[in-house]
Amino acid sequence: MKVSILNGNPDPQNKTFEKYIEDLDNQLNIQNHQVQRFTLREMSLKYCTGCWACWVKTPGKCIFPDDSSLICKAAVESKLLLFASPIVMGFTSAVLKKGMDKLIPLVHPYIEISHGECHHRSRYEHYPLLGLLMEKSPGSDEEDIAVITQIYHRLSLNFKSKLGLVQSTDTPIEEVINEINHL
Repeated sequence: MKVSILNGNPDPQNKTFEKYIEDLDNQLNIQNHQVQRFTLREMSLKYCTGCWACWVKTPGKCIFPDDSSLICKAAVESKLLLFASPIVMGFTSAVLKKGMDKLIPLVHPYIEISHGECHHRSRYEHYPLLGLLMEKSPGSDEEDIAVITQIYHRLSLNFKSKLGLVQSTDTPIEEVINEINHL
């Protein structure tokens, strides 16, 4: 399975999180998954300005030259797009949110009714399953986890996909991989 990991850890000194992502990547590769890992803090990603150029002027591509085109390409080619981040102030990190926002070119600006709600029309035939991997902070609680999960679930609806995996870095890597293998 093709897996793309968006590592939204803003702090390279957070060695525990970095090691977890590295070990997960290695174990997925050992099991013959094709893994592409993006360390977002090291990439050139401009903020989405909501200019709609990716829908009107350069359909499917951000008008601002940055590395978001690499992430978008990997997302469309993947079976699983895994969002990974420590919880910072009750949500995933700002760098992961920036990466998430840069996925908007993957859908059309046109709206259709889906799941009884208004959602963007698909630009592509295939979208990946979404996964969410969080490192709990000392102050995070179950309400934080529920809110974060709901927001990523809502993102999956726009991608005509589903949030197939929600885990914490407290979970042994073997269990996360087992869950990925059963998606």
